[in-house]
Amino acid sequence: MNLQQHFTGRIFQQISETADALGVECYVVGGYVRDLFLRRDSTDIDVVVIGSGIAMAEAFGRTLGKGAHVSVFRNFGTAQVKFHDMGVEFVGARRESYQHDSRKPIVEDGTLEDDQNRRDFTINAMAVCMNRARFGELIDPFDGLSDLDDKIIRTPLDPDITFSDDPLRMMRCIRFATQLNFYIDDDTFESLSRNIERINIISKERIAEELNKILLSPIPSKGFIDLDRSGLLQLIFPEMVALQGSDNSHGRSHKENFYHTLEVVDNIALHTDNLWLRWAALLHDIGKPRTKRWDQRLGWTFHNHNFIGARMIPDIFRKMKLPMNEKMKYVQKLVDLHMRPIVIAEDEVTDSAVRRLLFEAGDDIDDLMTLCEADITSKNETKKQRFLDNFKLVRQKLIDLEERDRIRNFQPPVTGDEIMRVFNLPPCAEIGILKAYIKDAILEGTIPNDHDAAFALMMQKATELGLTSQS
Repeated sequence: MNLQQHFTGRIFQQISETADALGVECYVVGGYVRDLFLRRDSTDIDVVVIGSGIAMAEAFGRTLGKGAHVSVFRNFGTAQVKFHDMGVEFVGARRESYQHDSRKPIVEDGTLEDDQNRRDFTINAMAVCMNRARFGELIDPFDGLSDLDDKIIRTPLDPDITFSDDPLRMMRCIRFATQLNFYIDDDTFESLSRNIERINIISKERIAEELNKILLSPIPSKGFIDLDRSGLLQLIFPEMVALQGSDNSHGRSHKENFYHTLEVVDNIALHTDNLWLRWAALLHDIGKPRTKRWDQRLGWTFHNHNFIGARMIPDIFRKMKLPMNEKMKYVQKLVDLHMRPIVIAEDEVTDSAVRRLLFEAGDDIDDLMTLCEADITSKNETKKQRFLDNFKLVRQKLIDLEERDRIRNFQPPVTGDEIMRVFNLPPCAEIGILKAYIKDAILEGTIPNDHDAAFALMMQKATELGLTSQS
């Protein structure tokens, strides 16, 4: 590949001219170079300077002029220049050493060789010179280009040192292999497995960030299988490991829920890049180990696993430092409701059952249906097709009922304030009874979703409760 032709834009021309004007060597390194060879788009550029990265960034920002924004991080010896949709980060070449209880390195000025030695993987250690005299020259001391061709993740130096120094690299190793669909070199993987206990010095937030990237990969199951094979999954997500295995009693066994879950996640990945829907898929059966029971008549059961799983989610999110906001509530809702469409699809698809589903799912109904369709992983193609056909009926009925009854996110047409005013009531249990009665009547299809019908039903029920209108 003629690299010069890939560095013809104004940004690279200005980097080259700025470096030569300052009399310093500089190189584009890491992910931008890797993605260039992989023909992947990349908007973030990392530049190593043999000298001061901050001085280079400030001079570079001045050459770009209006529209360039320079951010300096002196504690880290780095600076970032934002220009339109591009970001260029400058750092001085450095040598790093580590203490056993921290992933924060002791940093010293270094050479390009020192800087490439400290990189996590060979495919991220390639550098391209930006100085005019050597513009476009590839410096690839660890043969990262061959590893790209062979689809291999490998560390530049001794993997035991690489992973022990910065244990987050273990998560990154599996994440890159998953994102790129690469194979982890045997020596590298064995070292990763030897060093898994070192993950305990890494913050939960950084681990969650890597898990999210694995989940957003084209085939997330690849990453979770590698996490499991290495032993890391037991340390960072034991609730998922608990899904493994299939018990046998009286010649009857149950579905292996770990690999079923991964299949569901992969199915979801085919349809959407919604991270939190992928989390819902990952957690949809998380309550099964706690609800597994043997029943002499029914065999293995997992009654209420959706309800128990939904209750587990806040603790899982809190422990893993995932957001405790509406994103967590969204995942919790989908896990709680994921059995409802399946139950409806197994029986006759009645209007009332679909209305209640629509009422409870609200705006998340489409995501819920996508999750439930992904959850059909039976190897019995006839059974699988029957469920999928029934889900089509459910989806159509959802559309028809929503157009007719406006159930999604509906509020009862008679409000609590109106009930209090009509009967001159203070806040009391009767108000809740009347509102629930109206809601149930609408969801059952007994009355339409409009004010007059609801008001008439309220008056009828109020008489039964001994309430008298004050108007």
